[in-house]
Amino acid sequence: MSTRTSALDAVVFGVDIQSGDVRGDAPSYALAVYDGDDVSRDVVTHRKLRRLIDDEEPAIIATDNMYELAADKDQLIHFLGSLPAGTRLVQVTGAEQPEPLSRVANRHNVPYGKDPMQEAEAAARLAAHNVGHEVSAFTDTTEVKVARGRSTGSGGWSEDRYTRRIHGSVRKRAREVESELEEANLEYEREVREAYGGFANAVFTVEARPSDIPVSRNRSGDVRVEIERQRRDGIEFEPLVKRRDHVIVGIDPGTTTAVAIVGLEGEVLDVWSSRTSDTADVIEWIVERGRPVVVAADVTPIPETVEKFRRSFDAAGWTPESDLPIDEKQHRTREHPYDDDHQRDAMAAALYALDAHKDQFERIADKLPPGIDRGEVTARVVAGEESVEAVLRDLNDDEEPEEESTEHEPRELSEEEKRIKDLERQVDRLQSHVERLEGRVGDRDDRIDELETELGVARREERKEVRRDREVSRLERKANRLERERDEAREEVETLEKKVDRMKALWKLDHSNFSDVSAEKEGLVPVKVVEKFTKGAIREANEQYGIASGDIVYIRDASGAGRSTAELLAEFDPRVILKDGGLSDIADKLLFEAEIPVGPADDVAMQEVDELAVAREDDVEAAINDWHERAADRRRNRKAAMVDQLISEHRAGDNEV
Repeated sequence: MSTRTSALDAVVFGVDIQSGDVRGDAPSYALAVYDGDDVSRDVVTHRKLRRLIDDEEPAIIATDNMYELAADKDQLIHFLGSLPAGTRLVQVTGAEQPEPLSRVANRHNVPYGKDPMQEAEAAARLAAHNVGHEVSAFTDTTEVKVARGRSTGSGGWSEDRYTRRIHGSVRKRAREVESELEEANLEYEREVREAYGGFANAVFTVEARPSDIPVSRNRSGDVRVEIERQRRDGIEFEPLVKRRDHVIVGIDPGTTTAVAIVGLEGEVLDVWSSRTSDTADVIEWIVERGRPVVVAADVTPIPETVEKFRRSFDAAGWTPESDLPIDEKQHRTREHPYDDDHQRDAMAAALYALDAHKDQFERIADKLPPGIDRGEVTARVVAGEESVEAVLRDLNDDEEPEEESTEHEPRELSEEEKRIKDLERQVDRLQSHVERLEGRVGDRDDRIDELETELGVARREERKEVRRDREVSRLERKANRLERERDEAREEVETLEKKVDRMKALWKLDHSNFSDVSAEKEGLVPVKVVEKFTKGAIREANEQYGIASGDIVYIRDASGAGRSTAELLAEFDPRVILKDGGLSDIADKLLFEAEIPVGPADDVAMQEVDELAVAREDDVEAAINDWHERAADRRRNRKAAMVDQLISEHRAGDNEV
């Protein structure tokens, strides 16, 4: 157990069948609850087990066979979907071809007995130490669907108004959901199907689990909200920890410590740098990514810090004959990304160490028979200075006592079993296809309802026309004439209303009651008001009175805006943005880079009348000039910071030399 890092940060439930069968009516389970120190034991029914899982929300439910908790695949998927957000199901005996629990427990030095309670405890202890595979049937993507809560159906005289009300309610609720997702800073995609009076439905595909989404499943009157986590194509297994391969480590010490991990085949696996991490943090980072065979530096002799790391891993050391020039390091690392010069130097050291040992690695590989771990042999030859032959003899001696256990290795599947697995995979694909088709059928049913509604209206109109006589026809012609006159009158009214609105706006500008404005009321400019710094509020303001390039925009609450919201406002290219409240760093940076002035609203005297506002041109111009002065200072400070950083890195390089 000492070779694995414990993953225990909460309780683990170990579960094994005590009596009965999950396919029967009343199975009972041996339950071992392990908290890292103590184990509590109990025998529970299936219903009580589910209740304990919901109440205590264990980190892991460990079992030697996942089908002891569910009768078939569908029930297993339902069981996984009902687990609390932080609970995982782990099969400790492996993935699709599990091993006997006794063998796994013996391999990891865990107490084991054939009694169900002992097996449950062994499963809990194994899972607590990262042994086993997590069983998963769902992705981290969730679909939120806002749709009609009732059918439009066939109604009476007010059916059109009834349909329009339902679709309007769906549209309103969809916009509320979108606003909640934006406030939670969740990534999502929206797909809307518009209908008469609003939306027939709106589907949000959100990159988050249901527990992280601030929207709940509900059905209220005209609207229903459905939340469903996207399923995988089948059941998937993911090991709790990945196997740590043998690697070459390059280290660049100093004020900023950088580490690069390179595989024995030459692939750059990871690179990292930090100014605050200590030796323990660096060692932990390396341990999580592999077992060092060689620890390398880009200067000679090997720095004392790098030598300490080498001794910690009992690895071989490597340094160049002379300090590596910068141009050679740049050339050797040109095909690999890095964030700073320290990461480049660490990566160059590892890659040059790989080049120096490449021939030796190939000679070792040529001498190895099939089935032997190349990394283990390479580590002992390079770091332990043993011969390949001696290592092979040692490995063979270690494996001889295990000859009996090799008889239990997973056997090759028969043709019939292979056929069964192929058919199971085909069934999974067909079930997924059926689910997609059912979704399409649901959408088409909604469309059929709409068409039936329209058809009913058309049939009623047709029946009315059949019953009409000549007098009705004469009245229709008269009605048509009156309708045309009415439409013309409405168009004229709309034109006059727009003219009146413009005159009102001009009147408001001309009759501002600023106490500090001169008697002639000159020098006033209009201001477009946005209630919140969100996409929805910006779009609403644009729909109400339009936001054009060069406009003055006033945001009542500027807090909480993200990148996409700032980008949307920047696209309108306003003359200046006046704000109340603090602006997020990302929004401030984006607007600064777009050279859009931003200033506090308190510095500009404004008068609001209904939805309009006006401000003095002098105040606006002063706010813009103040922003330009602050922008110049900000650019100078940024350049000074860059110069200071370059000087610090140069001095650090001199100190290392």
